[in-house]
Amino acid sequence: MLALGLAQRSPGAVSSAGVVDVTTNLAYENGAAAGTGMVLSSSGLVLTNNHVIRGATSIRVDVPGTGRNYVASVLGYSVTADVALLRLRGASGLHAVRLGNSSRLKVGARVIALGNAGGAGGAPATSSGKVTGLNRSIDVSDGVGLTARLTGLIRVDATLEPGDSGGPLFDAAGRVIGMDTAASVGFNFVSTHEGYAIPINRAVSLAKQIQRGRTSATVHVGSTPFIGVSVGASGGGVVGAYVLRVASGSPADRAGIVVGETITTVDGRRIVSYTALTLALLRHHAGETVTLGWVDESGNTGKTRVKTVAGPPQ
Repeated sequence: MLALGLAQRSPGAVSSAGVVDVTTNLAYENGAAAGTGMVLSSSGLVLTNNHVIRGATSIRVDVPGTGRNYVASVLGYSVTADVALLRLRGASGLHAVRLGNSSRLKVGARVIALGNAGGAGGAPATSSGKVTGLNRSIDVSDGVGLTARLTGLIRVDATLEPGDSGGPLFDAAGRVIGMDTAASVGFNFVSTHEGYAIPINRAVSLAKQIQRGRTSATVHVGSTPFIGVSVGASGGGVVGAYVLRVASGSPADRAGIVVGETITTVDGRRIVSYTALTLALLRHHAGETVTLGWVDESGNTGKTRVKTVAGPPQ
């Protein structure tokens, strides 16, 4: 995901059929971002990274070279695996990417990364390289508090750039064996000769779980609950999610949550960070009520019931 910029690479020889541009509007952040997606079905199922669509209040998907574009909805996602599945409204007859088998991948294999480098749109750009590691783990951050440890990744020396996130990693036969997800510094990455991809077998398995509607501890399906707070590192020595801002008229505002309080539990579950708060809320859906435990700046404690509303994906 990135703010819109300029692509620096040139189109390559692999087929770009099924590779699409994903552009999001981030109304709560007053911004826009761009990434890449892969069409899994002719009827408009699209696989991408969760961090590409995180915080999106609207999503548009463009099919390069055709003039076709679609409004997309989020069927579900996994924060911890950085995988999301979209559905394109009114789509039919789309070309799907050709999937390979990532379990057969070996160190030294030639690969080609393809994506919306720089977020400029148009013909996808490519970068060639080889696999330099398997089953790798990295810690990543979105820059506003959400952190995750991605495991089991493919490491490559192909150059990945902002906008490539969610794009395909091809093998020498033109089959997708991975989904580009990060460069060496995580989601907020710059051009580097060390990139990472999620094995396509795992990404597609999670997409199928989402399509079947199977929620789990790490996979959220359906509407995202929203309470309307921005939080940061714990304040005053209290472990939890420190409330930096409460959106006017939001569920948290109506329930009496105020700036300076630290959220310490959700439904009795201990909260130790922003990420923990996000994952605890994702056990619910929009319209459900959660009980927040909090500590204010004077050390007073309390519990408040908050009825969630639908919000952007996390």
